[in-house]
Amino acid sequence: MSRTRARVSAPDQACVAAVDLARAAAEELARPGEPGEHLGHESEGDRIVTHYFACLDRAYRGWRWAVTVTRASRAKKVTVSEAVLLPGSGALLAPEWLPWSERLRPGDLGVGDLLPTADDDDRLAPGFTETDDDADHQAVFEYGLGRARVLSAIGKDRAARRWHSGEHGPHTPIAHAAPAQCSTCGFYWLLAGGLRQMFGVCTNEYAPDDGKVVAADHGCGAHSEAAVLPPPVEQAIPILDDLGYDLMEEEAGSVDESASEELGHS
Repeated sequence: MSRTRARVSAPDQACVAAVDLARAAAEELARPGEPGEHLGHESEGDRIVTHYFACLDRAYRGWRWAVTVTRASRAKKVTVSEAVLLPGSGALLAPEWLPWSERLRPGDLGVGDLLPTADDDDRLAPGFTETDDDADHQAVFEYGLGRARVLSAIGKDRAARRWHSGEHGPHTPIAHAAPAQCSTCGFYWLLAGGLRQMFGVCTNEYAPDDGKVVAADHGCGAHSEAAVLPPPVEQAIPILDDLGYDLMEEEAGSVDESASEELGHS
């Protein structure tokens, strides 16, 4: 079975020769002198050719003018189909457009700004799905006094991952230098619900994380059980030095040991 080949038509010579016509169309759209040298042509189909011209406008460096010319079947006159300014290789382009919901970053919300939440936000779940130790919670919701939506399992997981890997988690320089973890600190206030196993709120007004959610294995120097070491005591110089010694020169005695005189011993 042979592979089918797409037929490639040869460029129409009348359209290829219409360089001046294409340049005149580009000059009508651009300012005088902005279309530069002819960069070549490209066949777009039967009797359709696009001519490219350099763009000399300093605001569009790397761009090029593209003018498409064509002629009708059995006609000799070539006409302009369209002209447009296209980016070339190395052209400065605007970033890809993103909706506001994807451009938003933490900290962008200001005073008076509203941030609508989508109905299908997977971080939230209907309020009646919340599990609580309070037996009257379901009854409160049925009377319309509860929250319409609560944090879903996905929302809890995302929050836990974000908090644990953030600046209030265990992987920070201040946590590595801390004397102990927040879970053993008296200022550590446990969260309610399932997150109490991993997170709490710092209540030490002198700590850098006061009023913020911190991980149980986070820490800082304001730990409630941080011990203050006493200042080192300098060793006093002993009055009597019983460790050193002095070399004494031997003095000559009154007896001449070299003499052979009898000392009167029997």
